Amino acid sequence: MKIESVYSPAFRAYGQVLTGYDTEKLLWAMEAIPLPKEGTAYEPSIAALEGCDIFRRLQDHAYGGMPVQIGMCWGRNTKLNCLEYHRDSEVNIGSSDFILLLAKQEEMVDGRLDTACVRAFRVPAGAVVEVYATTLHYAPCHVDGAKGFRVAVALPRGTNEARPVLTPLNAEDDRLWAKNKWLLAHPDSGEAGQGAWVGLIGENIDIKNDL
Repeated sequence: MKIESVYSPAFRAYGQVLTGYDTEKLLWAMEAIPLPKEGTAYEPSIAALEGCDIFRRLQDHAYGGMPVQIGMCWGRNTKLNCLEYHRDSEVNIGSSDFILLLAKQEEMVDGRLDTACVRAFRVPAGAVVEVYATTLHYAPCHVDGAKGFRVAVALPRGTNEARPVLTPLNAEDDRLWAKNKWLLAHPDSGEAGQGAWVGLIGENIDIKNDL
């Protein structure tokens, strides 16, 4: 699979690189958190990260004053497995280079997406990347399996908390997996086994041979 740069023109349909932010203290705080023994971990809100100066900067500037949270996704991964979207942009910052597997919401047909639509983009360490609300994304992929990845994740506060209890009004409600999180799972994924909407058609992409 071709791995492109977030600085390439191809990325403009999926997001943008934000400038003017000092990420140094955030990267130190991220590196202090040990990698899981296997797979990936995710916490939507981590006090050590939210204690960094960039927390207020992102809240006031990237989100225009809305209340936000900074958590982290970290570990080792090379597979697609699922794609998700939110009603708001997500901001990602890696302590080392990482790769995002992305598609566009408008490429979905009847709540499903052909994984042939997915593209890969490499993000350099310390870059502040906004992933648009209409961009489908999920767990990052590592560049170096020995180092894994640590990616800070900024989102509106409450995102990824427990799914609200509701009576479905439409087909999209079947994809609601958590608060402000709509999920499309590949049939081979663990999430599908847990009851997530199976919305990915085609190969469950694995970039391990492309690194």
